[in-house]
Amino acid sequence: MALLEVRDLSRWFDLERQRRLLAVDRVSLTLQPDEVVGLVGESGSGKSTLGRCLIGLLEKSAGEVWFDGERLPARYRAEDFRRHGSAMRMIFQDPYSSLNPRMTVLEIVGEGLRLQGERDRGRIRDQVAHWLQRVGLSAEQMGRYPHEFSGGQRQRIGIARALISRPRFVVCDEPISALDVSVQAQVVNLLAALRAEMGLTLLFIAHDLSMVRHLCDRVAVMYLGQLVELGPTEQLFSQPRHPYSRLLIESNPIADPQRERARQLPLIQGEMPSPIDLPPGCRFAGRCPQALPICHREPPVARPVDPHHWRACHLD
Repeated sequence: MALLEVRDLSRWFDLERQRRLLAVDRVSLTLQPDEVVGLVGESGSGKSTLGRCLIGLLEKSAGEVWFDGERLPARYRAEDFRRHGSAMRMIFQDPYSSLNPRMTVLEIVGEGLRLQGERDRGRIRDQVAHWLQRVGLSAEQMGRYPHEFSGGQRQRIGIARALISRPRFVVCDEPISALDVSVQAQVVNLLAALRAEMGLTLLFIAHDLSMVRHLCDRVAVMYLGQLVELGPTEQLFSQPRHPYSRLLIESNPIADPQRERARQLPLIQGEMPSPIDLPPGCRFAGRCPQALPICHREPPVARPVDPHHWRACHLD
């Protein structure tokens, strides 16, 4: 049975003059226990909004989210966070703004245990020390404040804060994008090691496709609020079946500087349409080099290209 099942999930924001911004549109997705699914797409595609809806930080406008066989509420109340908060956690994108500057590391990392009802200060201190060591820091640092750490160290603190309650599902919301390149691989390798050790299920939101390829079992491609392709990682990278996926992968930088300078990068032409004024038909049609007349008229239906790989596209 799937650990997390998303059924036709939508999230919109009501604006002035009866207008609506549609950030997530009828997304369906399942995550199995001990699976890492990557979620990729341009900025503004709805990835972070989807992640926040899954763990209750944003209200769901429509659709359902099921966790371990239980339907989650559309809008979380305090008791919902107490009930599900320890099992579903989030690692945030910006390690500089996601940590309270007025709290020590002991208070930040130990907060999850206190929310679970733990009141013994000694046990909290012991667990914080244990988790700081597991993420590559030391117990002696628990009395310090966030400004005393580097960006990579702060993100490790964020990982310890998320995992100290031993969750089963974690949304990683671009956890490496604010870090130096030299630190990014360290954080991804840490997540991979903790995933293998704890049996975590992860939704890994990222722009860096090389890191997604290294860490994830499957990849979902998101464009303007919708999933346009989903498949096993190596299959999707070697044979992307949606034009948008293909352009994303082909434009990803490669590690060899000489090859990178010599190659001609394909560009995704034009700008992403506004989620307030969505075009008819396929939302990528206005930027797609292979668009057919039908693409501008009718939205494509998701269909399988093999039993484990599907796309939403009119092309054969």
